[in-house]
Amino acid sequence: MSKAVLIAGPTASGKSALALELAQKVGGVVINTDSMQVYRDLRVITARPTPAEEAQVPHRLYGHVDAGVNFSAGAWVTDATKVLAETRAAGRLPIFVGGSGLYFKALTRGLSAVPPIAVEVREAVRSRLERDGVEVLHAELARRDPAAAERLKPRDRSRIARALEVVEATGRTLTDWHREGLPPLLPSGEFSALFLAPERDVLYARIDARFDTMLAGGALEEVAALAARNLDPLLPAMKAHGVPALIRHLKGEITREAAAEIGRADTRHYAKRQFTWFRHQLPDFEWVALGATRGWVKART
Repeated sequence: MSKAVLIAGPTASGKSALALELAQKVGGVVINTDSMQVYRDLRVITARPTPAEEAQVPHRLYGHVDAGVNFSAGAWVTDATKVLAETRAAGRLPIFVGGSGLYFKALTRGLSAVPPIAVEVREAVRSRLERDGVEVLHAELARRDPAAAERLKPRDRSRIARALEVVEATGRTLTDWHREGLPPLLPSGEFSALFLAPERDVLYARIDARFDTMLAGGALEEVAALAARNLDPLLPAMKAHGVPALIRHLKGEITREAAAEIGRADTRHYAKRQFTWFRHQLPDFEWVALGATRGWVKART
């Protein structure tokens, strides 16, 4: 048996159910590898495993971060390192499951060594972004980190701010830091990796149905509680699929159905990007059709 199992795939593809099934059969621990399911404020809108599912086998790194935290892949790797050691010490199989390609890449390929950015630096850059606009900051980035400015879209607010924060805090560019990467947590040969790949039409239908189920299950109320905190809209939790549109609905700007359709469409577009990203960035993952997962699980039990 592999030292670890990685289950990736587009949103709503059935990854969590597959991980739960495998964990039950082998005595595994399900470890979250999704950048939005880390937030405790977003259980419903991110389709985190239910409390009943979490009670069946150990689940780690779900809902352990406050929505006000600008959580990163580097912070996740730090947390995952501890959980991986604890899981192995307990004699259990670590099962990493999620849809965040960067987390899986960090896990298997390593990560750049960018140090934590001081809160005051981050807040100063974000204040300038709100005051001066993204075009001004992009022009500044072009002077201070031309490679990053050329790579980023001129209106990519979050990534432009991030690149400037790094230069401001460290005096070095992101490109410089990327050259000094951290080693992978799971080197090649220490894991088996699956990308769950449903047919597109089937997947899109699942996405639409799941969004409606989330709304019926309290997603709007969950987003209302999040909106009441008046957090920075650039925080990752505030950009979870469905959250911005539902906040617009709560403000009276659009109807509930219009917000739902935006949420469904954004999620479908995200799923399409996930297919492309994994195909090009992590080609060593084995692509498995939705109906072939039982054989894949059987081969590992």
